[in-house]
Amino acid sequence: MQKINIRNKRASFEYEFIDEFVAGIQLFGTEIKSIRAGKASLVDSYCYFSNSELYVKGMHIAEYRFGSYYNHEEKRERKLLLNRKELDKLDRKTKESGLSIVPISLFITEKGFAKLKIALCRGKKNYDKRESLKQKDHKRDIDRLMKR
Repeated sequence: MQKINIRNKRASFEYEFIDEFVAGIQLFGTEIKSIRAGKASLVDSYCYFSNSELYVKGMHIAEYRFGSYYNHEEKRERKLLLNRKELDKLDRKTKESGLSIVPISLFITEKGFAKLKIALCRGKKNYDKRESLKQKDHKRDIDRLMKR
């Protein structure tokens, strides 16, 4: 079985991560099959609260090729499964200090369950983004020199 790890690379560039959580996702049968095939994307997705429950919006899971009329909607809202204590903490932090919740990666556990790693984060300013790019380039140059 191949290892599935779908990442949101843009999130680390746009946001500064403060705290990370791993949440389960409520999925239909054709959705988990598409994820196992690697047909999902986290670009432009975000999390929000509705009736004290956490949902992810904008996560794209392609239709399952062999699914008939039972197939799912590609960009529907999906409920995230967390403990009540974690949900309360996230809700309080987002309301108090204006932080956001963004999906970082989607992976499948050894038991076969799909999990979404989410982060409580703060948006970066333009100068922070430039600093991130400088550090990334510097690290790449050092790695090149070490390989020689």
